[in-house]
Amino acid sequence: MPGVLRMTVEERRARLGVRHRLAPGARIDDAVAVADAVVALHGTDPASVFLSAGARMETPSVERLERALYDDRQLVRTLCMRRTMFVLPVAMVPVVQAACTEALVPGERKRTLAMMEEAGVPDADRLLEELEASTVAAIEEAGEATGAELGKLVPGLRQKFAVGVGTRWEGTVGLTTRVLFLLSTEQKIVRCRPRGRWTSSQYRWAPMSAWLPPATMPTAEEARVELCRRWLERFGPAPITDLKWWTGLNLGQVRKAVGALDIAEVDLGGAPGVVLADDVEPTPAPAPWIALLPALDPSTMGWHRRDWYLGDHSRDLFDTNGNAGPTVWCDGRIIGGWAQRKGTGEVVFRLLEDAGAEVVAAVEADAARLTEWLGGVRVTPRFPTPLQKRLSA
Repeated sequence: MPGVLRMTVEERRARLGVRHRLAPGARIDDAVAVADAVVALHGTDPASVFLSAGARMETPSVERLERALYDDRQLVRTLCMRRTMFVLPVAMVPVVQAACTEALVPGERKRTLAMMEEAGVPDADRLLEELEASTVAAIEEAGEATGAELGKLVPGLRQKFAVGVGTRWEGTVGLTTRVLFLLSTEQKIVRCRPRGRWTSSQYRWAPMSAWLPPATMPTAEEARVELCRRWLERFGPAPITDLKWWTGLNLGQVRKAVGALDIAEVDLGGAPGVVLADDVEPTPAPAPWIALLPALDPSTMGWHRRDWYLGDHSRDLFDTNGNAGPTVWCDGRIIGGWAQRKGTGEVVFRLLEDAGAEVVAAVEADAARLTEWLGGVRVTPRFPTPLQKRLSA
């Protein structure tokens, strides 16, 4: 690519360590800054939110993240990119809502109505609207409520329907689940403090109007530009197809958003990429670093083309649907995986390449620190991977 700036793998790995706050000198105890460093923390697996944040803190703390989420309300858990749950700074909520989430609402509503109609529910559209209104009213009156509590307050929510009949995913889904999912996607309600400990996914629900301050909604185009800018600041340089994959937007939407930014084209070892035009200066290499990142960590899942940091370890560290398991990182690349022993909760690891005695000793020390920090809490990834299953046995 004559005349195009070249960005090396070493440069990308240095940026990852510094910008994602994984290198020792970049770690910080501000939970909001940690989430902002990767745009948003992956929230599908509740425990991963805390483990991802802890890996980027100087002094890992469950309480610090819980305070930002539930007391100070500086972070919020919401559905957005790729129809996936993330935890992100409050200021980003209107951005992802306009850029990604609003487009999901019609399809989710249609899916719920199809389920109800297939089960023979008459006038499903009217019933769904009534249930949504009653559920919001019940949450507003209670202040906060769990799904089980709402099932008692709004009896119509207790209906269950068969889904996936005749397939491997055959089962039942309650209207409580679908109505709460719809209302949260519409930003009418929000997931707040769960029942039990920080690994739980049984959330209480609160009215969004009482939880977060009113915000001016950008247009969809404005929001996509801002979302792409933020990603490029933290994950660039990268192929535009990585940005398409991460946002879940179509290629036309991404190209239009990127076209509104001041960008520079770069050569990523023979593959074309883009970077913000004012972000082309080399990043000083950080001091050597090790990190034990959880399943679905935003750094592991941040790019679609992962060869420059994953190597050929995908088969061991990802499941068949592309979900990442727990990983061991060294200086911007993945060198192995980790898990907890089922009986003792001890963090154990396996390196998938020869990294040398010094690196092995550093990983052992990090594993011991993580074992101590977990303090007996058992974390089981929602999507087990081959190496994680072997290590935890």
